Amino acid sequence: MFPNVYLFNPDYDMAMANFTPYYKSPAEIVRMIADLSILPWWFAEEGSCVKVENMALVSLLKKQLKEGCGGSMELERRLDGLLPRAAWTAEWPSTRYIPWGWTPALVHRLRQEGVEERFLPSEDAVKRFRFLSSRQRCLEVLPELVKIDGTCGEMKACVSLVELEAYLQERGELVLKAPWSGSGRGLLKVSSTSWNAQLAGWAARILRVQGVVMAEPIYDKVVDFAMEFYVEKQNGVRFAGYSLFETDAHGNYKLNLLLSNTEIEHRLSAYVSREILHEVRSCLLSVLQQLLKDDYEGYLGVDMMICRVAGEYVVHPCVEINLRMNMGVVSRLFFDRYVSFSSSGQYVVEHYGAEGEALENHHRCLSAYPLKITQEGRILQGYLSLTPVQATTHYQVYVVVNNMGL
Repeated sequence: MFPNVYLFNPDYDMAMANFTPYYKSPAEIVRMIADLSILPWWFAEEGSCVKVENMALVSLLKKQLKEGCGGSMELERRLDGLLPRAAWTAEWPSTRYIPWGWTPALVHRLRQEGVEERFLPSEDAVKRFRFLSSRQRCLEVLPELVKIDGTCGEMKACVSLVELEAYLQERGELVLKAPWSGSGRGLLKVSSTSWNAQLAGWAARILRVQGVVMAEPIYDKVVDFAMEFYVEKQNGVRFAGYSLFETDAHGNYKLNLLLSNTEIEHRLSAYVSREILHEVRSCLLSVLQQLLKDDYEGYLGVDMMICRVAGEYVVHPCVEINLRMNMGVVSRLFFDRYVSFSSSGQYVVEHYGAEGEALENHHRCLSAYPLKITQEGRILQGYLSLTPVQATTHYQVYVVVNNMGL
């Protein structure tokens, strides 16, 4: 039988909001899928396969990885020992798929491509995935978490403009969120003084399409981080590690820091105690198990933040639950599998506005951050593009690793 096939479909949240088999991704997301289809190679299990847009991308990535070795045969040998042991396909084999996340549109596409029903989730299962991936589920998780000393968090599901506007008048400032949207999209910061017909129209559209608008107070955020988990139907929920990430002023995801779990916990403990972090983690393991039961299998992330409340640092333990693969998990797995434990770095998802910019940045980074790999086959320092770069590239994932001991 053909091995499991990993597939990158970052339109998960938008497809879940739309929730029709006939959903078509915006052109920009189609471009992202094309540019980054190779990404699952870096987290796929050994012996599995990765679905790519075309095999020319595979050839280009291999060529560019070799170029990063600067002609050193020894470095090429070490890099070859480091690279994933997964295959590629540009076809649609009838086998088990492991996507970024299951959506009706993906199921429909696979069915059209001839994938047998036994490899596809049922309609009821996908409906359950949608229910579980809504931001409303935070309302079932957060009340248990905020019982822990040293935590904070409040949110409200508004089902009408009247309810939303009353809550806004009460709180003064809010972050409004669509129930299904990802990576900082579908968010709007509003205040009672800035509220106008245009903002009300945005909220009305979300209410009409998705049925509810999530509203939260605006916190004085200091650090973004996440706890990542893996769910198995047989063995339940387990902690998969920490993710420390950065966002822009609009809340859009920018990058993850490549650090060990120990180092991330050490950095977080500069603000709050390890005991609080461990208690949050333990509580989440229990609450997620109750919420998910046997209805979901795979990775998920719970976004959190450290913020200032009344002059004290506290943890907001459930800003979002991402019930899908996510960049935090990819960066966690990448560090654990490929990076020297004495090193740190950045895992960057870059968007380029103009053609040629990605290729220019790629060549600059190759020169500025030469690659070094240990004898044991781990990246000690340097730049590595995890996705192929060409003149037409608009999206790229790359890492820059440094070693402070050098």
